[in-house]
Amino acid sequence: MNLTITDGVIGVRPPVTKPHPGFLHQVGEERFRKLVDDHYDLIRESDIAFLFPVNDEDDFNQAKKHAADFLLQISGGPDYFSQDRGEPQMVGRHAPFRIDDAGRRSWLELYAPLLAALVDEGVDEAYIQSFWDYLDVFSIWLINTPS
Repeated sequence: MNLTITDGVIGVRPPVTKPHPGFLHQVGEERFRKLVDDHYDLIRESDIAFLFPVNDEDDFNQAKKHAADFLLQISGGPDYFSQDRGEPQMVGRHAPFRIDDAGRRSWLELYAPLLAALVDEGVDEAYIQSFWDYLDVFSIWLINTPS
């Protein structure tokens, strides 16, 4: 497994491939949501916490839910995100936030150990890699501020 971070450039949108549906199948929805919750718990104490509503518990929990719903949907699960919030349009939804490559890297670095730990839970490394590859490439799309 190779959880490296690709260099991101503002305005560049490389081709992105959705995660293999086997990732969601092996992880399951409940564990998938826990993965996102754990990621957000790390964000709360990180250098990118200012990008998230960490001081409002209800808003923070809603952000977690929206993130999990989106990632579940993009991984082949139910379309919870679209049912609740409409079309994803993630670039537009993230436009109000100042996201630079350094912040993107921090966000990804917080995911890496959580994903690596899934190997010990029996999740196929190729499926984990496909989820990582999606996060790595798609997050480049969200960079909207020079570093």
